Amino acid sequence: MTFPITRQRRLRTNEAIRRMVRETELSINDLIYPIFVRNGLDVKLEIPSMPGAYHFSIDALAKEVDEVRRLGIPAVLLFGLPANKDEYGSEAYAAEGIVQRAVRAIKTEAPNLIVITDVCLCEYTSHGHCGVVEGNKVVNDKSVELIARTALSHAEAGADIVAPSDMMDGRVAAIRETLDESGFVDTAIMAYSAKYASAFYGPFRDAADSAPQFGDRKSYQMDPANRREAIREIALDLEEGADIVMVKPALSYLDIISDARSISDIPIAAYNVSGEYSMVKAAAANGWIDEQRVVMEILTSIKRAGADIILTYHAKDVANWLGELKISS
Repeated sequence: MTFPITRQRRLRTNEAIRRMVRETELSINDLIYPIFVRNGLDVKLEIPSMPGAYHFSIDALAKEVDEVRRLGIPAVLLFGLPANKDEYGSEAYAAEGIVQRAVRAIKTEAPNLIVITDVCLCEYTSHGHCGVVEGNKVVNDKSVELIARTALSHAEAGADIVAPSDMMDGRVAAIRETLDESGFVDTAIMAYSAKYASAFYGPFRDAADSAPQFGDRKSYQMDPANRREAIREIALDLEEGADIVMVKPALSYLDIISDARSISDIPIAAYNVSGEYSMVKAAAANGWIDEQRVVMEILTSIKRAGADIILTYHAKDVANWLGELKISS
């Protein structure tokens, strides 16, 4: 048999060559680690549907933050579980709310760690929706007012980046205007721009106690069947002043990440969400997959699709694995 001149396998001969020609490289600098904070003292409580992820009280954050910093992970994303909920989610924008206090505690402990805050009302409202409810409808403009107020309270507490996840129309512009008018011109906005009404959020809703008490979120989160709509959402958030745009979930929406990369040079974040995380953990616990290899393959695929930043509950494990790979090489 006569072979062609080109043999693709020449550049796969050994690990050194494979590293040299590798097109996509996952880095610790790509990672954001989500953390759930709640009231109480000395609380580190594992989330049943998310093995390896925990609820922390503010006094218990120091050890976790120190580990994140030691691993070289550059940023954390905070979600809060309030002591009390009401119709308007008032603890979301309270000066002494759970996230506001957590931001101040982290900035005292680790001033150089980037603190990002999730800006939404769903964890704080008695009805579990991401905005103000009138009748059985989530109304947009009144919701935006409270969302902007929440973002401002996070910036006042010391957050470096605010991340609106509510999917209300116009909220990025409202947040930018509110922050600028209050002197927080350097506080960045990472917008959940293409956030889909996904079944992959199930474990998170357990972790954040944020399931809607009636109906669903399909009137404001995106239809999973829609691709072109995501480009419109991203373009609008860019026009309104977003500094980073996000696609959520990540794994089933790699095409959306790729599309987002093709229309803008702005940093793109992708959220490797709770359902994606928990499926891997469950399969690994049963011995069906090699957890490290699968996680690294998933996150590399997210980066290969075009993401610059990956939010993932695997972040600490990945940082450890990348450190071990660096040492071994």
